[in-house]
Amino acid sequence: MYAVIKTGGKQYKVSQGDVLRVEKLAAAEGETISFDQVLMIADAGDIKVGSPIIEGTTVTASVKQHGRAKKIEIIKFRRRKHHRKQMGHRQSYTEIEITAIGGKSAPKPAVKADAPAKAAAPKKKAPAKKAVAKKAPAKKKVVAKKAASKKKTSKKSESK
Repeated sequence: MYAVIKTGGKQYKVSQGDVLRVEKLAAAEGETISFDQVLMIADAGDIKVGSPIIEGTTVTASVKQHGRAKKIEIIKFRRRKHHRKQMGHRQSYTEIEITAIGGKSAPKPAVKADAPAKAAAPKKKAPAKKAVAKKAPAKKKVVAKKAASKKKTSKKSESK
């Protein structure tokens, strides 16, 4: 039996007992988490595919550890320009072990998996601005400029 779940913007094919690394989740080590975005479940010949998710099904997992992946080195170099830029990046991850795949029979999780890694403060709504009627800009008179330019050209032609 296996399932396809979605977490951290990625999809994972998991089965019971699998250990995998996913994007960092807001759960302490040893806690049980639940993934409710199950895209597909396959059990022998019986396959259920959601549109986009299967309602009422969850995949539970326990958090084994948190960590950071190996450093990726980014080097930008332009020859003969005295230009070199060197950076690095280490992605945070959560290592989980899949404990159960199922519906309502799965044990109750301590933490939902969709919670962000850092708890953000609730955002305050800005007061609504009143709609102010704006006046249409006044139309400029272009006729006067055209007449003035015609006078200038006529004087030049007369002097020649």
